[in-house]
Amino acid sequence: MLRAGSVVTCIACKNLLPSRMGVKFRIPLQKLHPLSRAIHHRYSANNNPQRPPHCSAARHYTSLSRLPMRPPKSRSGGHGYQQHRSFWVARLAARLLKLRYILLGSAVGGGYTAKKTYDEWKDMLPDMSQYTWIVPDFVWELSENIDFDKLASALPELEEIAKLLPDMEKIGENFTFLKSLLSSETTGDSTLRATDIPPTSASMSDSSEKQFKKSSDKEKVDQLQEELLRTQMKYQRMLERLEKENKELRKVVLQKDDKGIHQRKVKKSLIDMYSEVLDILSDYDSNYNTQDHLPRVVVVGDQSAGKTSVLEMIAQARIFPRGSGEMMTRSPVKVTLSEGPHHVAMFKDSTREFDLGKEEDLAALRREIELRMRKSVKEGQTVSPETISLSVKGPGIQRMVLVDLPGVISTVTAGMAVDTKETIFSISKAYMLNPNAIILCIQDGSVDAERSIVTDLVSQMDPQGKRTIFVLTKVDLAEKNLASPSRIQKIVEGKLFPMKALGYFAVVTGKGSSNESIDSIKDYEEEFFQNSRLLRDGMLKAHQVTTKNLSLAVSDCFWKMVRESVEQQADAFKASRFNLETEWKNNYPRLRELDRNELYEKAKNEILDEVISLSQVTPKHWESILQKKLWERVSTHVIENIYLPAAQTMNSGTFNTTVDIKLKQWTDKQLPHKALEVAWETLQEEFARFMAEYKGKDQDDIFDKLKEAVKDESIKRHKWNERAMDSLRVIQHNALEDRSITDKPQWDAAIQFMEETLQSRLKDTDSVIADMVGPDWKQRWLSWKNRTPEQHIRNETKNELERLLKLHEDHTAYLANDEVTTVRKNLEGRGVEVDPVLIKDTWHQLYRRHFLQKALLHCNLCRRGFYYYQRHFVDSELECNDVVLFWRIQRMLGITANTLRQQLTNTEVRRLEKNVKEVLEDFGEDTEKKVQLITGRRVQLAEDLKKVREIQEKLEAFIEALHKEK
Repeated sequence: MLRAGSVVTCIACKNLLPSRMGVKFRIPLQKLHPLSRAIHHRYSANNNPQRPPHCSAARHYTSLSRLPMRPPKSRSGGHGYQQHRSFWVARLAARLLKLRYILLGSAVGGGYTAKKTYDEWKDMLPDMSQYTWIVPDFVWELSENIDFDKLASALPELEEIAKLLPDMEKIGENFTFLKSLLSSETTGDSTLRATDIPPTSASMSDSSEKQFKKSSDKEKVDQLQEELLRTQMKYQRMLERLEKENKELRKVVLQKDDKGIHQRKVKKSLIDMYSEVLDILSDYDSNYNTQDHLPRVVVVGDQSAGKTSVLEMIAQARIFPRGSGEMMTRSPVKVTLSEGPHHVAMFKDSTREFDLGKEEDLAALRREIELRMRKSVKEGQTVSPETISLSVKGPGIQRMVLVDLPGVISTVTAGMAVDTKETIFSISKAYMLNPNAIILCIQDGSVDAERSIVTDLVSQMDPQGKRTIFVLTKVDLAEKNLASPSRIQKIVEGKLFPMKALGYFAVVTGKGSSNESIDSIKDYEEEFFQNSRLLRDGMLKAHQVTTKNLSLAVSDCFWKMVRESVEQQADAFKASRFNLETEWKNNYPRLRELDRNELYEKAKNEILDEVISLSQVTPKHWESILQKKLWERVSTHVIENIYLPAAQTMNSGTFNTTVDIKLKQWTDKQLPHKALEVAWETLQEEFARFMAEYKGKDQDDIFDKLKEAVKDESIKRHKWNERAMDSLRVIQHNALEDRSITDKPQWDAAIQFMEETLQSRLKDTDSVIADMVGPDWKQRWLSWKNRTPEQHIRNETKNELERLLKLHEDHTAYLANDEVTTVRKNLEGRGVEVDPVLIKDTWHQLYRRHFLQKALLHCNLCRRGFYYYQRHFVDSELECNDVVLFWRIQRMLGITANTLRQQLTNTEVRRLEKNVKEVLEDFGEDTEKKVQLITGRRVQLAEDLKKVREIQEKLEAFIEALHKEK
């Protein structure tokens, strides 16, 4: 009987609540249910397809399970007044006995129901044991630094906690009402009064009484439900306050650890270790089919579907550039999310931290991301496959790695590259083909689902939906615009289109304004879902809404995938490392494994050593080579434009005057510039000579292209000191002004210099004449060579002009017109047609030879002329002014070579060394340049070995840390 009474009471309690009652209360939705339902809810829903969706939604908002109210049993009316009057005493006794059991059963059933309610509330608390990994190890050592007594005193008292329990007085009142309701089933006094009134009036009285009781029943049920909701809201607020205090406490602990209160070294977080592996893999191009199959969350969606907004809500900051309808995400952005005491962001290749709590830092971060995207896009393209790596840390952020991809487009618009659509598809497929990548598929809820492109793409990559999470954005606009809200229910249940997914979520990421803060968006999202009929009518479940639930679900799925796949990836890289090491041992057994950067450093040191060797060149060597090269450069000008014109004069005075004028003109215009050209070319040749000599000392030929490029670029950048030309001009002018030969050795040196110069010019002239006239009779007979018709004409012309020179040995340098005509007629008389220009060209070479031969004879006569020079050639027929000219030229060459040598050793060599260092630094920072200049299988093999070892070591360290965390 006791058990039966309890059952009756429980059924009566359940009858109090209607089955389709709406829920109207305001509590944070994201904390109502455990995370595990976010991923597997669709499977649990499939197990009981007949269950209406609104029942499950109501269960999430209340702690009691309700059954539909049963209609009261109809009363049989076949007994009269006499029957009731005969047995009223027996019925009264039975009723009193029944009331005793009802009261006893009600008390027992009420206590059981209260205990069951309390247990359900207790079960709704999240299992914090699953999240112990969030708290660092040093938190458990806080007892030495934090006064927990003060912290315990701040916790709520037992009286406050007791207020969270059900109001037993209210429950008692409700069960008293139940007792009266059950007792109304007997007709007692109403039957007696029925005999005193007409039948029609009695029936009307019964119906009005039933209506009054039904209205009072509804009021009682509403009161009971409101009381239950107030209790649940009070508990929810208490939970929020405790969670906020816990968050602040963890932030303080992390800040204290950053300041060095704990002397032990803080270990790198798991997510940072994992992100480093992904960064290395992004640059690794394996030749051994070791593909990157490590998990990451790939965010894909149509353009302007809200991908970036969802990512910003997860990162809790507006970190991405925004645009109205235009493409903003132009390259993949890898975002590593982790927990930290401060909300900051940092690029992988930079040390600058952006404080996400400051608006100016947020704006700077958005500008930097946009700038990096535009720089990564090549000319003529719209998007780029290059990944921008960014890390975001902050309190309460879920740990994971996400990659935001460019939005999928259906049409290429004006201003885009022709292949933009195909490029975006290829980038998205490359990331989604990873079998361990979690695909976060973003669908715009404000537009028709049939217009979406991304769902078909995701279905191709993951047809079974084993690693896809579907997110419906802009649900607020969808609810406002859609005539049939059930369409949203079909989308989140995966019934509208064939794409399958692990979980379905609905989120709101703002009102469309770029100035909204993350907190205001969260408040708007929470307010919307609290008042949304989608949730009220059971079309959406509580764990399917808000970005907070989405973030928890994605993080949980990400780490589950990591734990399942990371060891398999480590084994794959271990096998790849073995293959690479075997190839190196077989092909390069005696060489160290130097990668491209190490080889570059080695080549850099060798080049700098070669540049330093320039400072060890002796001054004598510098001056000798400079003087020789300078005279080779200017000798033609001296002979043709200075010496020959001056030698045509009749006396020494005119000769010296002509020489002085022409030397002054030469010094002012050409000589300094020619001297600097010679010095710069000499420096280049010596630099190249030292590099060539160093190459012979067992140098690695892998550096040849690099050294040649460094040499060319350094010479290209080097510019001689501009002031050196002005100072050199003054020095050369003063040197040429001096005519005083002080001793006989200088005179003899000038004679020797003049003789060597004239012999060299005479030899060159003879060679030119021989080429003009062709082979002589000896060569024709011995070597079987013949003259060409032109050479025959020139030979005849030469013979005629030689006869002219024999007749006039003191002839001037130029032929007169009548002389040209005479020679031409003489040749025509012998049957040779000749042009006047050919006659003049031939005469020029013959006269030069004639002049040089006479000058050599005069030079031999002047060997004994130093005595006459000292007496200024007084009372002497011998004049050696040409020797003085060559002495002035020789002295100028020596002084110029000495000046240039000082500039080289004191200034230009150091400047060249500086230029080489700058070029090496620039090349060292240019990865593409190093790849271009240091190439070969040996280099690539060493590069692969280094990266595979690094990846394997970091993966093993990550796996070890992952096992410790378990």
